[in-house]
Amino acid sequence: MTTIDYDEQDANDLPGVTGLPELLEQILLFALGGVAAFMLGIGLLLFDLGPAWSAQSRDDAPRSGALLINTESGSIDATRLGIDVDLTVSGPTMRARITQIFRNPTQDWVEATYMYPLPQGGAVDTLKLVIGDRVVVGDIKERQQARAIYEQARQAGQKAALTEQQRPNIFTNAVANIGPGETVLVQIEYQEAVHQNGNEFSLRIPMVVGPRYNPAPIVQTVDLRADGGGWGTASSDPVPDRDRITQPVLDPAMNAPVNPTTITVRLQAGFPLGDVTSHHHGINIHSPDNSTRIVTLADGPVPADRDFELSWKPTAEKAPSVGLFREHVGKSDYLLAYVTPPVAQAEQNPMPREVIFVIDNSGSMGGTSIVQAKASLTYALGRLQPNDRFNVIRFDHTMSMLFPASVPADNAHIGSATSFVGGLQAAGGTEMVPAMRAALNDEASGDSGLLRQVVFLTDGAIGNEQQLFETITALRGRSRVFMVGIGSAPNTFLMTRAAELGRGTFTHIGSTAQVEERMRDLFAKLENPVVTGLSATFSEAKADLTPAVLPDLYRGEPLVLAARLDGLAGNITIKGRIGDQPWTVTLPLDRAAEGKGLSKVWARRMIDDAEVSRTLNKIKPADADSAILSLALEHQLVTRLTSLVAIDKAITRPAGEPLKLSELPINLPAGWDFAKVFGDRPPLPTPPTERRADTGDARVQVAAAKAPQPVPIAQPATVQLPKTATDAELKMMLGLVMLSLSLLLLAFGRRRMIPR
Repeated sequence: MTTIDYDEQDANDLPGVTGLPELLEQILLFALGGVAAFMLGIGLLLFDLGPAWSAQSRDDAPRSGALLINTESGSIDATRLGIDVDLTVSGPTMRARITQIFRNPTQDWVEATYMYPLPQGGAVDTLKLVIGDRVVVGDIKERQQARAIYEQARQAGQKAALTEQQRPNIFTNAVANIGPGETVLVQIEYQEAVHQNGNEFSLRIPMVVGPRYNPAPIVQTVDLRADGGGWGTASSDPVPDRDRITQPVLDPAMNAPVNPTTITVRLQAGFPLGDVTSHHHGINIHSPDNSTRIVTLADGPVPADRDFELSWKPTAEKAPSVGLFREHVGKSDYLLAYVTPPVAQAEQNPMPREVIFVIDNSGSMGGTSIVQAKASLTYALGRLQPNDRFNVIRFDHTMSMLFPASVPADNAHIGSATSFVGGLQAAGGTEMVPAMRAALNDEASGDSGLLRQVVFLTDGAIGNEQQLFETITALRGRSRVFMVGIGSAPNTFLMTRAAELGRGTFTHIGSTAQVEERMRDLFAKLENPVVTGLSATFSEAKADLTPAVLPDLYRGEPLVLAARLDGLAGNITIKGRIGDQPWTVTLPLDRAAEGKGLSKVWARRMIDDAEVSRTLNKIKPADADSAILSLALEHQLVTRLTSLVAIDKAITRPAGEPLKLSELPINLPAGWDFAKVFGDRPPLPTPPTERRADTGDARVQVAAAKAPQPVPIAQPATVQLPKTATDAELKMMLGLVMLSLSLLLLAFGRRRMIPR
């Protein structure tokens, strides 16, 4: 910086200043100094307030509806994404077609990558790449082979799409060589069985992947061989694929929502319909006949930031208690059966229980999720009986138990627990495994005669699911684990698998309005007899049945069986015990109705069985992988070992033209607090007033500015450090100082102007 000395002679040499009186000269000096200090202070204040303010004064400021990529020369439009969801429900099954519309408004050749959720039980079997009037159908290949085929096409300049499973409910798409101004469509299709609970049927379409907390890859244990050779093994990374389940997440306070989504459901229930309800989105309903409904979104496209949940009930007071459906594919017949046991009345003096409540108060639970979780737990505490015992565990990246051991459910202890829950705040990481381990430890209970239940309230936003599953498998003992999924986009794969391994159930609470109804339904399951000892036998047909080990059933739950048969002769007989009473039902196979997609549902469930058997150490990992790969290739399904790849034969990207990667961001799930997950941000001038996707494009409707890369969720700290000012805070404080100085200078100048 250059310094210029200024004196009276210099003033006389300035054009237009010669001959100024001394008073005017002082006024000018003080005014210039004050303005300079004022502008410096304002500049320092604005420097770190981010795009919300500073971008508005630049020539390349974001336009409404634009998604931007930062480059060395400024910002450019980035690949845009629109989503169309088309669902057809045919009795017990659902066929879904997800169309992802990628539009490249730039002058560059682009490879777009995008992470998205699907139902954990969905059998993904179709990939289509649509380029203009050409449709390229994808093929199932082993995962590494599919990736190699895609990379070769990508480098050759051919348009290509690759669909990979990162988790049973997390998938990624990569689309290569989208030309300047081009629009490319990628269609994914999957098959799934609908869900039944009591007299209600439902489906859920996850629409956003919540950011996952991934524990640090710290070596905790070393296992040296006993032979004295000095060699051994160390613990591995709990989330080895952390990079593949992490995607840029937009801050909703600084960006409009992206990925606008349209949804259409063609509901053909197979019985006269009563209420049809959308729990989180406004809908329009058209009724062609008494068993069919056409459901669309009432307000047009919505941002992909929360699950879509639709439920329907029959007009009769009770839903059908039995359903039997068949499909013939190749040389085999496939069967899908729903059987709901009769409801047994609870005993007048129910068996006393020990209930361990676990509540997640980590950063991802910030916003409305912690409100829902606290309300749910408070309700649950009020349902305890005087002869029950209980305890409460809360966790983030630390963990604490309210009582050293389970205590009687008397007024004093319940009052203490209610106050404890009411004071919880959401912050920090999500170390779920230690909390589950503590909940399953019943050594301190001292009464093995109690029915032991663990009620675990969380959004499940972790990447180390397998560690949690292994913990439940190793320590579950006599406990039963009931998972309560909280929030707009819970990790349903973790919830359902943990409940299955823990011999419990999964309940989803997506809004505070659902707390009482869903928790009441959960406690009806906890307080009523369980159907146990279930078995299924076929009188004549040879069957490959799934699930291989039939689960216990809770109040209102159906037994859902899928089987591959060599024929439809004879019957299937199901036996079990409801409390102390035997229960039997026999179904004639030749009375089964025609179903759709049952072979895919059966194969997907067989694959899940193999994964569970692997976790339970009932099968060697190599044998499980062999079974999964065989099923996936035979039935053309995406799994962790297989992928879908589609390659266009035409070479469209000219030789020598570079290919730029566009990693499309996703929305923060509705109700989440961005700062609780990714850390504090500078204050903003105004909060966002609307959560709707912009509809600026006829085919692709997007709206957002590109967010910075996500900051890792805070890891557990062993030493608490005092809070210190960040660079942004220091600049803001310096700006305030300069503003104050400018005001003093102006005041001093004004005082010098006043004649004495």
